[in-house]
Amino acid sequence: MSTFSSALDPLVVPARFNGPAGSGNGGWSAGALAAYVDADGGAVEVTLRQPPPLDTPMEVVEDDGVMTAMHEGAPALVARRAALAPEGVPAVSMALAREAATRYPGLEQHPFPTCFTCGTDREPGDGLRIFPGRVDDLDGRPRVAAPWVAEEADLRVVWAALDCAGAWAADMEDRMMVLGRMTAEVLGTPVAGEEHVVVGLARGSEGRKHRTATTVVDPRGAVLGRAEQVWIEVSPDAFA
Repeated sequence: MSTFSSALDPLVVPARFNGPAGSGNGGWSAGALAAYVDADGGAVEVTLRQPPPLDTPMEVVEDDGVMTAMHEGAPALVARRAALAPEGVPAVSMALAREAATRYPGLEQHPFPTCFTCGTDREPGDGLRIFPGRVDDLDGRPRVAAPWVAEEADLRVVWAALDCAGAWAADMEDRMMVLGRMTAEVLGTPVAGEEHVVVGLARGSEGRKHRTATTVVDPRGAVLGRAEQVWIEVSPDAFA
């Protein structure tokens, strides 16, 4: 028998944590709802049904352990325990990640320049400024990497750090896309001031859907988090 409850704190995505202008960063928003799921430290799958609103309380309801954040009477995000943990991506050296960031396509043209994770218009200490550039392919699949200096010991920020490298591995410079689903396993929080490596891998496409994977590694080589994503191509007119 299913259980249903609405006696949960509302979910709010502060304006700072935007992705496309006017809507929530997919990774941060997903991580915020994932915190409501009793996953016993395991992976959580979050599906984005519509762009998460900013500075707007969303009612969170539970049905058999599935958490849904509602906006204007419709689901915005849905989170549940993941059936399988994400595989992640083998990391690269810090030196290679730093060099790759100099080739970040977003430095020349960026669809979402104010994005909390990868936006070039965000100042250090405000946005994450994760700028993934190409490194050697992995088994014939495009791979990107970037350094990330952590500023906050926050699980939601780790979800955000795991977000956009996947899109850039899937050639976001050539096609605008937004996060449709993210499954992540966060194994710890970052140490503020430490430099981490973020890697992303393109895993294949079916029509407008693109499958990717990402991993964040701390300075000692330990995996801080790993994720798999589904990205959806959208028309630039949707964010005009």
